[in-house]
Parts: sequence; structure tokens; C-alpha cells
Amino acid sequence: MLNVLKNKTYRNLFAAQVLSLMGSGLTTVALGLLAYDLAGANGGAVLGTALALKMVAYVGIAPVVGAFADRFPRKSFLVTLDLCRAGMVLFLPFVTEVWQIYLLVFLFQSFSAAFTPTFQATIPDVLPEEGDFTKALSLSRLAYDFEALLSPLLAGLLLSVMSFHWLFLGTIIGFLASALFVVSVTLPKIEPTEEEQNFFKKVSRGTRIYLATPRLRGLLALSFAVSAAGVMVIVNTIVYVREVLGGSEGDVAVFLGAAGFGSMCVALSLRKILDAFEPRSIMLLGAVILLLTLIAGSLELTYSLALVVWCLIGVGTSLIQTPGGLLLKRSAHKQDLPALFASHFALSHACWLIAYPVAGWLGLYLGLSETFLVSAGGVFGGLVVAMILWPANDSAVLTHMHPEVSHLHLHTHDEHHQHKHEGWEGPEPHRHPHYHPKQVHKHAFVIDSHHELWPNRN
Repeated sequence: MLNVLKNKTYRNLFAAQVLSLMGSGLTTVALGLLAYDLAGANGGAVLGTALALKMVAYVGIAPVVGAFADRFPRKSFLVTLDLCRAGMVLFLPFVTEVWQIYLLVFLFQSFSAAFTPTFQATIPDVLPEEGDFTKALSLSRLAYDFEALLSPLLAGLLLSVMSFHWLFLGTIIGFLASALFVVSVTLPKIEPTEEEQNFFKKVSRGTRIYLATPRLRGLLALSFAVSAAGVMVIVNTIVYVREVLGGSEGDVAVFLGAAGFGSMCVALSLRKILDAFEPRSIMLLGAVILLLTLIAGSLELTYSLALVVWCLIGVGTSLIQTPGGLLLKRSAHKQDLPALFASHFALSHACWLIAYPVAGWLGLYLGLSETFLVSAGGVFGGLVVAMILWPANDSAVLTHMHPEVSHLHLHTHDEHHQHKHEGWEGPEPHRHPHYHPKQVHKHAFVIDSHHELWPNRN
């Protein structure tokens, strides 16, 4: 898995990702302390609102940015976003009102909503071979899991010798270092996308591709399953450990670490798993594991068995999330990947936006055992919908029919564009009226301007 780090461009981008994640992790810890400093006992409500604003920014901003990402040089765009995030963090230590936290958090997370999917869509261009890209997905999953484990630990060490306000300095350093690593490499140019005639169509292009592709509809259903299970770890671990098990704050860290450990075990072995099984089988297995472990979580468990449940939630989550990037790569042309990654980023976080308050309020009013069962119901629903929407025979090459059509759009002379020119059309890609005769053929099928509907297999 580590041999992909021999690629200098990817190695530096991976370092940028790790530093960016650490910066975001430290920001989250510092924000919680800042919210308590300003609001006292109401600090939890303030932080909860800030995290809700984070999800709103993710859902609303990512598709817009994905639609227009091809307008900007990729390197300059990523570096600018890192600098903007560092700039937003710079203001946080001087905040004196709660509304100022909300404003800065929304701006900060808007920049993250632009950065993350653009960064993710860059990796398939840097590592075009599917085997290398799969290894990169594993490393990315490991980076997320290590950040979840190490950010609180690092924050705790720093807080033992300094005020929490200085944590913001650490986050600024992280984002600036991330920007330097991005500056140090040459990134492939984003290929221009086909021009849409209105703003809504351009912004919704990635989502239209996403929702028209059966495997991605299945991915969205499984993303809902992940959110239904994941919120039990993120929202209710501390309540479960302290109230149900009677554990300490140290035990809370152990349980969170168990979930991270399960996820990392999958990430380390994903390449071998994908060599043996198709992504659909792996991801559905992940949902089954989540379903069974959530049902088990509703029972009266010993400390050790509860720890196993948390570990298996990490396993199931990683079995679903980690191969997701591979499905996205297989489901669009290179020029549409930024929009597609942005749409997945927005839609998957919309699932979390629903799951966060549901898990929190149900845990408070129904009790944790009942909340585990409700979450299990959410996972079961996602599993069933995914099995229905994502056919077992998910062949990349499909036979399909093109009707006779004359139209105008940006194109290159691929297998769908074999036509005469008069000399004024200019270099490729170019735009001019052209004609397509009716034909039946087969090739690796993705949704685009010539394939707007998935072929009917009946």
C-alpha cells in the first residue's frame, strides 16, 4: 500500500491532506472550548448549532464549487482555500459573541466544502491506475481515522502547557503547511466540462450524473446507513460509556479508539479484499455488520462486548466508505469527476445532517437501547434500498442504443464524434453543430450528454 507514496505528487498531496485534517481536528476541539468559554452551560448547544452549520455549508456549497472548479487552476484554487481557512481561524481567538462563532464557522466550513471534494477529485488524475487509486483510498481512510484518534490527544497535550486559544495557532500552521505541500507539486489540469445553458443545470450536473447511475444510488443509500450507525459513535459514545457502563473519560477515549481501530483494520486490508470481491458485495457486507452490531448494542452488554460492538461499527463503516471513491471514479469522465465528488460530498453529509439531531434527541427522550434499534432500522432501510437500486450484475461495459440527433456542445473526437469539419471549428475540445446517426454499440458506460439515461436491462 505504501508504494504509492513513491509518487512525489501524491506523496506531497497526502502530506497536505494529513496536515489539513489535523488543522480541522484541532479547530473542532478549540471551538468546543471557545463555545464553553463564551456560553458556559449553554456551550453544548452553541457547539451543536455550529456543527449543524458545518453540515449546511457542506450540503449547500460543495455542489456549486464542484460545478465551477474547472474555471480555476487546480493548484491555485487549493492553495487559496487553505489560506482562506487559515485566515478564518486567525479571527477565532478574538471572538466575543456567539453569533461571531456561527459566522466564522460557516465561512470556514464553506472553504472546507470547496477544498475536500476538489482535492479528492485530484487523486484519480495523479494515480490513474485503479490499483494505485485503491491504495490511495486506503491511505486516505487511515488518515481520517488517525486524525480522529490523534487530534484530541495532541490537543490534550498542548492544553496541558498552554491556553486553548493557542490551539488556533496550531491549526493555522497546519493549513499553511498544507498549502506549501500543494505548491510544491505540479497538478494535472482540470479538463473543461460541457457548458450548461443555465446556472441550475451546471450546478446540478454532478447530482444528475450521481442519481442517474445505479451504483451511485446504491452508494447514497449505504451512506445513509453509515450515518445512521456512525452517529451512535460520535453523538452517544460518551453517554453510553458514562451512564450505561459507568466508565470514566478515559474509557470514552478507549471506545472511540476501538471504532477507529476497526476502521483502520479494513483500510489496511482493502486492496486484498477488492482483489477477491466486487465493491458491491464488500459494501453490502459492511451494512450487514452495522445492522447486527447496532441490534447487539441495544442489549445489556459487558464492557468487553460493548467494546467489540464499537470496533465492528468501525469495520462496517470503513467497508462502505473506503471503496466509495472507486465507484465515483468508475462512474464519470475525468472532466466530470470534480462535480461528481462534490455531489457525493454534499449528499452524504445531508445524511449526517438528518442523523445527528435524530440520534441526539432520541437518545435523550427514548433511551439508548431504543435509539440503537432506531439506528438499526435506518441501516436496514439503507441496505434494502441499496440492494434494490444497485444491480448485482454491475457491468461497466453496456450495450445501448443512441437515437438520431443533431445538437451542439463541447466535444472531442472520440468514438461518438466522427464527423466532418469545414475548418472554422478550431482545436479540440470545440463546440459546433453536429449530427449523430442512430446506432447500437457497447462500451464503458457513464452518464454524459450522449448517455442521459441508464440502459434498461430488461
